Parts: sequence; structure tokens; C-alpha cells
Amino acid sequence: MTALSDTPTNINFLNPLNFQFMLKRAPHVSFFIQEASIPSISLVNISKPTLYMPIPSPGKIEYGDFSITYKIDEDLQNYLEIFKWMVDLGFPDTFTQYAELAQKKQESGYGLESDISLLVLNAVQKPTYVFTMKDAFPISLIMNPFDTTKPDVTYATATAVFKYQQMDLDFYNAG
Repeated sequence: MTALSDTPTNINFLNPLNFQFMLKRAPHVSFFIQEASIPSISLVNISKPTLYMPIPSPGKIEYGDFSITYKIDEDLQNYLEIFKWMVDLGFPDTFTQYAELAQKKQESGYGLESDISLLVLNAVQKPTYVFTMKDAFPISLIMNPFDTTKPDVTYATATAVFKYQQMDLDFYNAG
């Protein structure tokens, strides 16, 4: 085997600026997205007992949390999209508030959970892969502090962290 036969067909590097984020449940967050991390994935091993020593073997997949950082608009509209979702899930004002959320069809994107998509774009800004976090819901929302000691304006951002049931990776097919 020669070095020439090992040459990849695409020698462009993945540009971390080339991505799109989609969360139907929070469209204003999608517009202001700054950062999104593809979640970690790990394979937990299972030890098979033997007479002398346990033998490791592949077990189950565990996914890390999915987190995003986005700029907050002046009306707090995108912050409140995630905030209200979390309140409805965790500490609603009334039982009917949670029940109404639970009755919404999952496919609508406005139920208890919502799918999140992260599209990876190539060098010419065309989608190539899509990571989909299925049945996601927010578990944390952190806003950076208001701070008058900074010499320049640093616009407010928020970081949202999500749990989800599974992560799918598909080749993007625009057709």
C-alpha cells in the first residue's frame, strides 16, 4: 500500500463556524445560537465473570448532555422560551398547566419533549450531516451575570443544557 492510496478524497478541515441549530420548541433561540457542542458518547463495558478474572465486553451506550450557548434578545423572548418550558415541566403553577403540555402531540415539537437537530455544514455552507437528539428536554438554564464593571458592552448570553433519549447521526439529504 502506498502513501498515495491513503490520501483522503476530501482534505478540507471541519470548520467549527459551519453549523445550524434547530429546535422547533424555541425558534428564537435557534436564530441567536452562538455555540453548540456535539454530545459525548461512551460505551459502558460489562464485566463477564469467569472462574479466574472478569472479562470486559461492550455494554450499553451512554450519551452526554447537549449544551448550547446563545445571545439573549433585548425582550428576553428566547430566554423565556426555555425558561417557561422548564417551569411547565418542573414546577407549573397548576396541574392543568402540566396536563396541557403533556397533551400536545410529540410531533408538534411543543409537548413535554422536543427533538433538537444540529446540522454540520461543509466548506461551501451545505449541510452534510445532522445530529438529532430525540425527545430532548432542558435541565439547566444559566444566564451570564449583569456586570457594570466591564469596559465594553458584552451582550448577555445564556447556556441551556438538555437531556435526551438517544442521538442519531444521519447523512443530510436535502431531497
